[in-house]
Amino acid sequence: MRYHRYTLKGLPTMIRFRLKELIAEKGFQENRRVTLDEVSKETGIHRTTLSKIANQRGYNTTTEILDKLCEFFGVPLEAVAQHVDVADD
Repeated sequence: MRYHRYTLKGLPTMIRFRLKELIAEKGFQENRRVTLDEVSKETGIHRTTLSKIANQRGYNTTTEILDKLCEFFGVPLEAVAQHVDVADD
């Protein structure tokens, strides 16, 4: 069962992580393949946690992990996580 917050308009919302996009962008900019293993080693975030952030819709994580990802990718928080409206499943 998924739990969503709702906007004032009654639309369900959630936080969407952009980890896959950030990894692809970093790889493109550096002309190489960036892996979850590399991100894990560089940030100290367990690979399983990174995989859940990348693949599990609605995953809940901590501000410490978000901070580490911001540092690794050199981006602000809004580039790592977005507050979005979601369609009913």
